[in-house]
Amino acid sequence: MNKRAPLLTIAAGGTGGHMFPAQALAEVMLEQGWRVKLSTDARGARYTSGFPDAVEIQQISSATFARGGLMAKALAPFRIFGGVVSAVFGMLLDRPKVIVGFGGYPSIPSLTAAWMLRIPRMIHEQNGVLGRVNTLFAKRVDAVACGVWPTVLPGGVETYHVGNPVRAAVLDRAGAGYIEPGDYPMELLVMGGSQGARILSEVVPPAIAQLPMEMLRNIRVSHQAREEDAQRVSEFYAENGITADVQPFFHDVPRRMSEAQLIISRAGASSVADLSIIGRPSILIPYAAATGDHQTANARGLVSAGAAILVPEDLSEPDHLTKQIEMVLSNPAGAQQMAEAALSAAKPRAAEELGQLVEYLAQKGSSA
Repeated sequence: MNKRAPLLTIAAGGTGGHMFPAQALAEVMLEQGWRVKLSTDARGARYTSGFPDAVEIQQISSATFARGGLMAKALAPFRIFGGVVSAVFGMLLDRPKVIVGFGGYPSIPSLTAAWMLRIPRMIHEQNGVLGRVNTLFAKRVDAVACGVWPTVLPGGVETYHVGNPVRAAVLDRAGAGYIEPGDYPMELLVMGGSQGARILSEVVPPAIAQLPMEMLRNIRVSHQAREEDAQRVSEFYAENGITADVQPFFHDVPRRMSEAQLIISRAGASSVADLSIIGRPSILIPYAAATGDHQTANARGLVSAGAAILVPEDLSEPDHLTKQIEMVLSNPAGAQQMAEAALSAAKPRAAEELGQLVEYLAQKGSSA
């Protein structure tokens, strides 16, 4: 890697919802000849296996006030301060041209250091409502890029609607041909975000088991479940004669999504973006406790386009869900229309547009 190439530092962490769009931007900027560093913590580092080898991964100290006991919360300011000091020294030794934060508390140290050193900086908000960290920095950055529109934002910030960047593995399957449901093997993909979702493990298996036998005999399920739920979910499918692959994390979501006739999922920003790029019918069950109900906001675009069925969490009981699944799988033409509608909501150039903003901030910073 050319050490004279401009450096982009990406700050992200916490969940795949923050890390996957960060990975997409890293892929684009490497192609543009930039060097890329990722600043994250140990939790975020679990999602770095798909990042290009050229990305330098830096684990940095950070913390949240939202989780943990009294001791953890008392130590949080000191851990954050330590991370900020480390980030400042790191940037003085190898100064980035631009810093982009994708949310999550691991982005706090790098964004704070960039603000202190007056380095051009930007945040990207994946959801329709700003997260806590992005709310903190929205008025302390040069630009706010949004994945969902409209996004609730404070006044006076320079805002760009770029969409949610998706990884190259998703773009490789953009608009993949959709096989309508019929009297042959059909794939159902059940996803609860990068960490699974307990309610989907409780509600979806019995909903599938209640489908008419002539439909059920054709169904193959890929179900992402929390590690503590996986065995129970797997045993339920087996006891009901349903072929199912149950895992805590799927490393090949783009393939499974492209092969599916229907996806049942939370409405995380990355999942919604992937659905629109690949183009698949979905049943979305937003996480009710999400900050500002942002998952319902995320789902709005696909639902309005006719690509997804929205099932509020308080209505997500097996009988109701069975009816929704059966409605999609028994109507091949309708399922095809949903797949096409999903594609109409896609923003496949989101990563490139975000990359153009990085270039713009770098040029603006150089001329300042």
